Amino acid sequence: MVSARALHFVLKIGDRGANINFFRNILGMKVLRHEEFTEGCAASCNGPYDNRWSKTMIGYGPESNHFVVELTYNYGVTNYDLGNDFNGISIKANGIIDRVKEQNYPFTTENDVYVLKSPDGYTFYVTDEQSSGDPVKNVVINSNDLQKTQSYWTDLLGMQLVKQTDNELTLTYSGEQANLVFKKYDGPIDRKTAFGRIAFAIAFDDQTKLSDEVNKRNAKVIHPLTSLDTPGKATVRVIILSDPNELEICFVDDEGFSQLSQFDPASDADLNKNIARDPFQKK
Repeated sequence: MVSARALHFVLKIGDRGANINFFRNILGMKVLRHEEFTEGCAASCNGPYDNRWSKTMIGYGPESNHFVVELTYNYGVTNYDLGNDFNGISIKANGIIDRVKEQNYPFTTENDVYVLKSPDGYTFYVTDEQSSGDPVKNVVINSNDLQKTQSYWTDLLGMQLVKQTDNELTLTYSGEQANLVFKKYDGPIDRKTAFGRIAFAIAFDDQTKLSDEVNKRNAKVIHPLTSLDTPGKATVRVIILSDPNELEICFVDDEGFSQLSQFDPASDADLNKNIARDPFQKK
């Protein structure tokens, strides 16, 4: 049985300035840390690009007890083709809809849920209510075979089944965390170029056991256990897997990631500085 905690979902973004405005000034999230890299990631954290890139962790609180978003920006790549794999992220919080209306940000409604699109077209489902705990409640992914999805995530990865219907699965590692929800999708899943990645933290020793079990079952591995260095910060070991719908799953060692993911109060200003001097940024 895997014991893990949900960390973040990776979204590739084209216009960094517009996206940061959306996440900060519409959703009300805060920049937790920002990192710049001069070349591509050994574990393809920035996608299939070998170039300068940055990642910005943004959310309602630290990853130790909040699910956050990793905004991956590749310098010179201004847009990505959205696939049908990522469905959206659901948030319950007061204040978002007030800001939406004050700033005339476009939205639609589905029953009592407000549907917002980020500048790159990613969907956020907002319930305008006060939330207990983390405002991020669900990460919603499409699946064209819920039976295979359930088997993979519960039998191999050890997630707990919270709720099941003919059209939806709700899974979690802990009731304190955001749920992972899979919705039935009729037709092939096409991730295109905007495909993301979900990340979980796991104990270092359990990470080794998971790797052994994945290899034993001949499950798909995108990157075997690999150590990644962040300049001036901690080294983190990762393993990247792929589920039946090719959703990428990153398991990081909790010991290293807990050091890496500390809130950096200088990151907000650092991000602003890099946006201002970005030659590819819209002015």
